[in-house]
Amino acid sequence: MSDKVVPLRDRVPETEKITINLGYVDLGRIDLLVQEGFFSNRTDFIRTAIRNQLRQQSEEVSRSIERHRLEVGLLELGTAELEAAKAAGETLHVKVVGLLRIAPDVTPDLALQTIGSLTVLGALQARPEIKAALATRMK
Repeated sequence: MSDKVVPLRDRVPETEKITINLGYVDLGRIDLLVQEGFFSNRTDFIRTAIRNQLRQQSEEVSRSIERHRLEVGLLELGTAELEAAKAAGETLHVKVVGLLRIAPDVTPDLALQTIGSLTVLGALQARPEIKAALATRMK
């Protein structure tokens, strides 16, 4: 039967895990709200609280994104984009709020030749050798 199993490509997670420390009283209050059915679990409560806070601060976030000229969402950089920048003699100063993916086919040398600075507010998905090569250029 195992010869009929077809491996699927690895699924890239759509979320990033964070860890927070809470006092016992706050944690107890969250657990009470979960127990009473207001939230399905602690994660649901925390996600809702974060979204509500971000909604309250949306104008400030928008102004800051505009001021810093940040890309919002998912930005993917592959060999084609970086080779085009290299051919044009451009140095990229990448600023992303969300997720930056650097394709697996990008070499550390190409990344160093084309990416002058890197600001990621969110998550960076790249091979470890790319992250290591760009470490001094990350802000």
